[in-house]
Amino acid sequence: MKPSDRIFCALDTTDTDQAVALARELKGVVGGMKLGLEFYCACGAEGFKKVSEVGMPIFLDLKFHDIPNTVAGAIRSVAPLAPRILTIHTQGGPEMMRRAAETAKEEAAKNGVPTPWVVGVTILTSLDQSDLQAIGVSDSVGDQVARLASLAAHSGLDGMVCSPKEISLARAVTNPSFKLIVPGIRPAGSAAGDQKRVMTPQEAVTNGADVLVIGRPITEASDPVAAARAIADSLA
Repeated sequence: MKPSDRIFCALDTTDTDQAVALARELKGVVGGMKLGLEFYCACGAEGFKKVSEVGMPIFLDLKFHDIPNTVAGAIRSVAPLAPRILTIHTQGGPEMMRRAAETAKEEAAKNGVPTPWVVGVTILTSLDQSDLQAIGVSDSVGDQVARLASLAAHSGLDGMVCSPKEISLARAVTNPSFKLIVPGIRPAGSAAGDQKRVMTPQEAVTNGADVLVIGRPITEASDPVAAARAIADSLA
């Protein structure tokens, strides 16, 4: 995998034209784009299609979390869009994760598109130990991530989303083919913002990350293309 292919740029916008323009700029510089709840709620499937038409893999980060039948239905509804990566919450439980993975395979075959990676969100990178305690989780962040990672792997998911700080923990309880999608990436000297568990791109890849999700250090740079290239160069 080329260093640039590991980078998915997170687009925090509700403007389809802006998203398409940035995707065009970054095509060939990063491996794909990430579209999340903010974009999808505002722009929907049509907005997704316009960004996808640029010709880059899309990470559709909607973090489905509901009863198994509802999550399976949600996967069914977005499968024709052919996202490269889809997210669900691991805390939905093993049956929900199993149904999501099975439905993704079935619907991809039915629509004649590649099967997306269905990956599980463990503990959001905006949370730390005090946040877990506030919602009644007494285990450490690391122990909870490891538990959810093992559950995701045994439930048939393709990978998981985790903070850079838990990459080693996740690798210890999953097999080498299990994909680690890692947000909370900040190049040296960048502001952490609302991320509480961060790491540089080079550190994350060295520790075992497969895909780096990077937003503001690229999108808010005066020259996004140059910023993305500098990150890719740091991984070479």
